[in-house]
Amino acid sequence: MSKPSLTREELASYIDHTLLKPEASRAQIEALCDEAKQYHFASVCVNSCWIPLAAKRLEGSGVPPCCVVGFPLGAALSSAKAAEARAAVSAGAKELDMVINVGAVKSGDWDFVRDDIAAVNAAKGDAKLKVIIEACLLEDEEKIRVCQIAKEAGADFVKTSTGFSSGGATVHDVELMRKTVGSSMGVKAAGGIRTLADALAMIEAGAERIGASAGVQIVSAL
Repeated sequence: MSKPSLTREELASYIDHTLLKPEASRAQIEALCDEAKQYHFASVCVNSCWIPLAAKRLEGSGVPPCCVVGFPLGAALSSAKAAEARAAVSAGAKELDMVINVGAVKSGDWDFVRDDIAAVNAAKGDAKLKVIIEACLLEDEEKIRVCQIAKEAGADFVKTSTGFSSGGATVHDVELMRKTVGSSMGVKAAGGIRTLADALAMIEAGAERIGASAGVQIVSAL
């Protein structure tokens, strides 16, 4: 693999600095935000309950607060996902990472999948919407179809994984997703990206965002 010519600052601009563990404390979220401000990461990604704190902590920094929606299973009612998205945006979220309904994909219920994404997209306001396809649970044909539907539904990004299922981001999935959505939509790689080599491989494969809890270690290795 040829190594992309990136500065530390450029690499940091790819990374959504992430903490989604259920046991995360207030102090840990505050530290996450402070690190994001120090390194100028692309965003801070947290569970929606932490958005008011993150928005206040990041105010004026240029680092947007991001939160997950319907996380990590994606199996909530579409109306509940939309309500969570709307509340998060009202509390200061500038980006939303929603989980698709994987069961609907496995059932071949593509109208449901489209309506589910569209419901959150309609609630997002000016926020960016990233659609987590949980690629480790899908066949390639399903991944392609979900990416197409996410694009049709108005999402801004497709994202590989929650990091909470049976697998995370792979170069194969990022390449497949990038080929499917083309250049007009973002691709985010997330799940298991812990090293500089991991991050560079995903960027080379076509990722425009990297979701990682190891952002500081990754950029410090460059």
